[in-house]
Amino acid sequence: MSDEIPKGSVDLWKGRKGMTYKFRDVSPGSRPENVFKLINKDWMLVTAGTMESFNMLTASWGGMGVLWNVDIAMCVIRPVRHTFGFMERNPLFTLSFFEEKYRPALKLCGKKSGRDVDKAAEAGLTPVAGRKGGVYFAEARLVFVCRKLYWQDIDPAHFVDPKLGIFYPDRDYHRMYVGEIVSCLARWVGGSPKHGLS
Repeated sequence: MSDEIPKGSVDLWKGRKGMTYKFRDVSPGSRPENVFKLINKDWMLVTAGTMESFNMLTASWGGMGVLWNVDIAMCVIRPVRHTFGFMERNPLFTLSFFEEKYRPALKLCGKKSGRDVDKAAEAGLTPVAGRKGGVYFAEARLVFVCRKLYWQDIDPAHFVDPKLGIFYPDRDYHRMYVGEIVSCLARWVGGSPKHGLS
C-alpha cells in the first residue's frame, strides 16, 4: 500500500490488534491545527530511513511555513542522536503526530535509543513505507513526508542572545534540516480527515 494516493481516495493500513487505519492525502494548508501546539505541546516523531533500517526520535522543537516558494517543515537533531545518521543518509524524513493516547509511546521513543532497542516494537507502533520512500506509523493521525532541501549546523558564534548557550552545556549543537513537504497524510475518520487531538 502507498502513502502517495490520488486526491479523493482513501488508503488503508492493517495495523496491530486487527485495527484498520485510513489516510487521505490532503493539502498541508488545509489543516486546522495550531502549529505551535502541534509541535511543542503534542510532540512529533521524526523518522528517517527505510523499512529495512530506520530510526525515530521524539521532538518538540521545529517549525512549518513557506520558504523558496514551497511548503516546508523544519526539524533539529543533535549529532549524538542515533537518528542523526539516518537523516544524513536518506533524502526523506517524516514528521508523525499522534492522538494523546499515544503519549506513552512518544515518551518511550524520547527516552530510549534505537541503538539498544526496537523502539517501534516497544512503543507498540506499526511502521509503514511510503511509495516515494520514507517511513511513518499507521497509528499516527497526521504525517508530513518531507524531502530534504537544506541543512545548517547551529553555530554558537551566531547567538544574538548568549543565554541560548544554556541549551548546549555539552556543546552538542543541533543540525537543522529544512524539508519540502511532498505529502501530507491525514487520518480518515467518519468520511473526513480527522481534526483535533483526541
